[in-house]
Amino acid sequence: MKPMGIQKWNMHKDSKVQKVIAVMSGKGGVGKSLVTSLLATHLNRAGYRVGILDCDLTGPSIPEIFGMEETAKGSEFSLYPNYTDDNIALMSINLLLPNKLDPVIWRGPVLNNILQDFWTKIHWGILDVLLLDLPPGTGDVPLTIYQSFPMDGVIEVSTPSQMASVAVQKAYHMADRLNQNILGEIHNMSYFICDQCEKKHLLFGELPPRDELERLGELPFDPKIGKAVDSGRIEEIHVPEMDPIVERIVDKLHIVKG
Repeated sequence: MKPMGIQKWNMHKDSKVQKVIAVMSGKGGVGKSLVTSLLATHLNRAGYRVGILDCDLTGPSIPEIFGMEETAKGSEFSLYPNYTDDNIALMSINLLLPNKLDPVIWRGPVLNNILQDFWTKIHWGILDVLLLDLPPGTGDVPLTIYQSFPMDGVIEVSTPSQMASVAVQKAYHMADRLNQNILGEIHNMSYFICDQCEKKHLLFGELPPRDELERLGELPFDPKIGKAVDSGRIEEIHVPEMDPIVERIVDKLHIVKG
């Protein structure tokens, strides 16, 4: 239930965004930002106008994944996202810092003020989908986003390991208690295909489906994906396993091409 006195923030007056989807994880290191980036590139390739708001203020990685170095522009009233080679709109705290290696050492109230500025001042223009890359866990930033950002759906990213299970359920229950539309779960690094035997090998074993979370799909551990991320060339790769995941999300939210 939404606590009393907390109101949803309004977007910049010139931003027209059809659907807002948060990508979250119960714990770090599961590839949440990678999955966010792959969702963006595959939606974009399918003809949707896409943006990413990097909400992981203390550990931003979206600009690195896309090889984005240029500082974002802004004024007193508006911030303008940068655009990738394939025209995906990006905004991240790292695009506003004078030095991307400067640590963000801010307490909760300051982080919340930055989030409010991001939501109310970014001039996205017209987008079919805006993806929010949330920080892991159940802290101040995810809480503020769930309570103050009008959203259409939430996707959880995890690895199919028993160790991650408790953290996954905590993150799920947080979103559920705050009345979010939880679309399902994506398992990352679920398996790899051996070059020699061409068989699928499960890295963490196989977990049974969770009653409360629909399995949207599974992504492989693939060194080619890692190389594309490290070189900032995520837009150059196609991960076939993402295609049915994107189709399920589009169908669930009835996303139409503008």
